[in-house]
Amino acid sequence: MRNRKAIRSLAAGVGREQPGRSWELGASLQPDGVTFSVYARHAAAVELLLFDHADLAQPSQVIDLDYRRHRTDDYWHIFVPGLKAGQIYAYRAFGPFDPQRGLRFDPSAVLLDPYGKALITPAAYDRRVLASSGDHSAIAPKSVVADCPEYNWEGDTAPRRNFVDTVIYELHVGGFTRNPNSGVAAEKRGTYGGLIDKIPYLLDLGITAVELLPVFHYDEQDAPPGLRNYWGYSPISFFAPHAGYSSRPDPLAVLDEFRDMVKAFHRAGIEVILDAVYNHTAEGDLNGPTLCYRGLANETYYILQPYGSGYANFTGTGNTLKADHPVVRRLIMDSLRHWVKEMHVDGFRFDLASVLARDSTGLPLLSPAILWDIDTDPVLAGTKLIAEPWDPGGLYQVGSFVGDRWNEWNGKFRDDVRSFLRGDDGTVVSLANRLTASPDLYGSKERGPEESVNFVTCHDGFTLNDVVSYDQKHNEANAEHNADGADNNLSWNCGAEGPTDDREVLELRNRQVKNFLALMLLSLGTPMLLMGDEVRRTQAGNNNAYCQDNALTWFDWDLLCRHADIHRFVKTLIQARRGQQAEESPEMTLSQVLSRAQIQWHGVKLHQPDWSHHSHSLAVTSLSQSNNRAVHLMVNAYWEPLDFELPDLDSPWFTGWRRWIDTALPSPDDIQTAAKLAPFMQSTYRTAPRSVVALVADAGPV
Repeated sequence: MRNRKAIRSLAAGVGREQPGRSWELGASLQPDGVTFSVYARHAAAVELLLFDHADLAQPSQVIDLDYRRHRTDDYWHIFVPGLKAGQIYAYRAFGPFDPQRGLRFDPSAVLLDPYGKALITPAAYDRRVLASSGDHSAIAPKSVVADCPEYNWEGDTAPRRNFVDTVIYELHVGGFTRNPNSGVAAEKRGTYGGLIDKIPYLLDLGITAVELLPVFHYDEQDAPPGLRNYWGYSPISFFAPHAGYSSRPDPLAVLDEFRDMVKAFHRAGIEVILDAVYNHTAEGDLNGPTLCYRGLANETYYILQPYGSGYANFTGTGNTLKADHPVVRRLIMDSLRHWVKEMHVDGFRFDLASVLARDSTGLPLLSPAILWDIDTDPVLAGTKLIAEPWDPGGLYQVGSFVGDRWNEWNGKFRDDVRSFLRGDDGTVVSLANRLTASPDLYGSKERGPEESVNFVTCHDGFTLNDVVSYDQKHNEANAEHNADGADNNLSWNCGAEGPTDDREVLELRNRQVKNFLALMLLSLGTPMLLMGDEVRRTQAGNNNAYCQDNALTWFDWDLLCRHADIHRFVKTLIQARRGQQAEESPEMTLSQVLSRAQIQWHGVKLHQPDWSHHSHSLAVTSLSQSNNRAVHLMVNAYWEPLDFELPDLDSPWFTGWRRWIDTALPSPDDIQTAAKLAPFMQSTYRTAPRSVVALVADAGPV
């Protein structure tokens, strides 16, 4: 440790600094300087470090905060005149290293501001070196003073779409345009700016909201040696956008480029939802680096194991944030408000949201305060809130997540649709529930069908192409001996593992892909499509590609031509869905919607659904007098063709069935637009093995 007397001597030359105030956490720009405030309850002393460059071994100025002048209760604060936006800064915190009490102060560690709105990482940053002892100032990431209100939004307004008109597209900011065949200029590939160039593609597909994988600045080195963290679930800052997705090297320009992207999406009528990671940080376990929270207030920010033995790991990443602590709750709320007020985002998908439902010891809470804070906050009113309602620690809260406004990733939709389409026994009842927004999970709530966010794939697991191409995961490239990733994928390779030239297998895979897409987009609820599933993007069987920042995970734009039939199928289906859903009232509860739809269940015989354990088929008729439309859906997961009886349309406003979808037919007959729907005059319909068929009775465009 350096000599404290020498530090004070250096600080004395700064002069003119004032105590500042505690209630402006972070670095707050004033007309004549900057106010700094940071929480460090058990610190004996705190230094504010000012740097001229991010990679300097020593700060240009060290301001020693006097606990008598610069401390109010647990907050250390100071006003430094003359500083401007762009000033690089960090902290050192001095105090006891006492793991028994949860204290892990390290006076050699250069610490980020937990409320820093921008940050800069030295070119020589090395996560593993930072995890070792010693002064590593030259390679430590540092915060940057930012003037967030200084941006011209040009009258930007949020689209504020109802969930009934929402189609979500989960995408990776970097992976969407990083491929050289993306058509994006080289300097913008893999950036926020690159996404702007692809807005026309998303509009044409029919997407109304993009759900971006984490954009909180994260540690790209939190991965096996020689690989990079690609997904971004390793947050360093909860306020700063990830600098690696910017085409501009200046840390303040990152803020502008992110906001340029949001503004462009809004002009196109597309909402921006962030994958928010508030359950852990990049500091990891005891072997991880001290970047910020551990060095300022370890016992406050993290759920700790008893007797100083380390960190509770309900996230599977080494540590777990203590979300029920008032300081952490405030941090989360201030972060969310920042992204809404200053960055204009439209909503959040909360990664491992069930972690936020745990108390300071890790036990589940019946009514977690942080979840109700988010639910009722006036700044967040009108934003979309989506929970991933489970965690690796064993909580699974699908259908029971706390709150009035929360929608949920419906993991049971994914699992049950996969099981049914691969031909598993005992799945037909579950399928019926999933097609109708899961009334077995959500029917008792006074909420609409949109509470169920329906998906069959997401970033975590197989792509849709791989669900129908692999029985087993193939994660060898992750350098973890294929031990990582889920083993139970409910997938089926259709007769051959991986790439094949077998025509029958290839045709069956293509049909199964359409079956998945049809069931997801025809079901009640909010659909979510994974980036690239509309063109059968593959990861070669890797179901945990978090560390693969390469062509394995990037969107391959050549697939648009190779699988044009799938792209057309998805696009046509989304357009039809949005045309129908827009006529539904967003105020209707799930039970009201189901009653209005006049749903009738069938098997191959009318009004005789086969709910038996060995059933692999189901038919359903939905009648809607409000929009003069009837839809008859037949699903055959059996390995032989089945003849389904068709309902008689005795209502005067229906004039006969027309074929809309048959996934067994080649494109363009697999799905037709309204102008090309031909009458179907027979009383039965022969559905091919493993296929989905939808008929409509006329009255307006499909």
